[in-house]
This record gives sequence, C-alpha cells and structure tokens, in this order.
Amino acid sequence: MKKWMIIIIAVLIVILAVFFVRFIIGGPEDSWIKDSRGVWIKHGNPAETTDYVTEQQNTVNCALNLYQQAKNSGMQFSSQCLGTCGNYAVDIVHVPRNSKDNLLENQCADFLSGKVSSFIELDESGEIIRIV
Repeated sequence: MKKWMIIIIAVLIVILAVFFVRFIIGGPEDSWIKDSRGVWIKHGNPAETTDYVTEQQNTVNCALNLYQQAKNSGMQFSSQCLGTCGNYAVDIVHVPRNSKDNLLENQCADFLSGKVSSFIELDESGEIIRIV
C-alpha cells in the first residue's frame, strides 16, 4: 500500500510542476508574442490588440506598400533603402545577408542619422526578414 501512495504523490508533484511551468512561468495563453523575426503574432486568442501591436501592424503594411510601389515602378531589388514608415526605416537585404547589406550607401539615411530608431528588413521578394 505504501508503494501506491508514493506513486500517487509523485504523479501529483509532476502535475503541479507542469502546471507551475505552463501557467506561472509560461505566462498567459492568450497574448501577443514576437516571432523569430520580431513580428508580433497572436498566441491563442487575445481579448484585445495592444497599441504597440497595432503600431507595428500599420508599419508593416506601410513597408509592404513601399515595396509594392517600388516593384510596380520597375525597381530591381538588391540591397537598398525603400524609405521610412513611422519610426522605421525600410531596407531590402539579401538572404543570407552579405557585405553589400552593410554598406552605408545601401542603408537608410534616416536610420543612420537617428531620425528613425528602428528598421524593417525585407528580402528581394518582399518577405519580412526581421524587425528591430
């Protein structure tokens, strides 16, 4: 009988440990989290969209519009600045990044001068590489 009590206690401890890790350390189920690129994405079904998420979504839409306008005008993408959206510079970069992406002439002047403090990097096909 003692053996069963030890097993039951051990199972309860494991259940409590999983609960603690998932809900106490893991945070709420329904929230916004950043993916590996820095893009805010839904985690579960958040009740509201916070201002910083809405701001980033609007900035991403603006960046994609800049990309589409440049593409429609016949621009050949390599490694260049497309412009700015809010507090973000919008840059085209190679995947994987290469030395051309780090040349000053290929980066947005507004970012280099400090006029904007963040940037969005897109690849040559308009996919988001990272947001910083």
